[in-house]
Amino acid sequence: MNFKSVAIDGPSGAGKSTISRKVAEDLGFIYVDTGAMYRVIGLFSLTNELDLTKIDIGMKYIDGVQHMYLNGTDVTEDIRRHEVSKAASDVSARPEVRAFLLESQRKLARENNVIMDGRDIGTVVLPNADCKIFLTASVEDRAQRRFLELRSKGSEVTYETVLEDVTKRDFNDTNRAIAPLKPAENAIIVDTTDYSLEKSIDVLKNTIMDKLGDDIKQC
Repeated sequence: MNFKSVAIDGPSGAGKSTISRKVAEDLGFIYVDTGAMYRVIGLFSLTNELDLTKIDIGMKYIDGVQHMYLNGTDVTEDIRRHEVSKAASDVSARPEVRAFLLESQRKLARENNVIMDGRDIGTVVLPNADCKIFLTASVEDRAQRRFLELRSKGSEVTYETVLEDVTKRDFNDTNRAIAPLKPAENAIIVDTTDYSLEKSIDVLKNTIMDKLGDDIKQC
């Protein structure tokens, strides 16, 4: 079977996970949040010396939702904590971590129709993806979305702190030596600044369908 792959890259807070998950559901694709894999390693690093031989990352789809496991424990909620975001950014800059995850990500795309999001999917992980998209929004818009998400979960974080963290993460992601964040050469830029979630989902889905054309009907 000729599986199709959609690579979605973009900065922190662009809504990649939320939007991509819904679009994948609508199109019948498997959604792969590669950032969650880095978050699992980041979570481990908060309380342990980073030793990749002691990390077993699991992924299961329960009712269409991706659940992440660290050494057999479901950490799907834990990896969304604010401090884990920074830890994930830190570990993602380490080449040994990226190499550790690369093959498992490519294997998912070889064996499934996937929408995969992250920071270097179109440039490094899936350079031959059938559709490449760079999903972005203004830094202020992204910080506001992240702030509201954290507050809805009971966090006492301030908007100013989130804006500072998002700005710092942008710098780290775009300036790291290994696989820096940037649009793939043939990526379609989708800017969702001031878009509602519903409009963002519609725009991304239509962009993918326009790109894949009749191929998407055969998936």
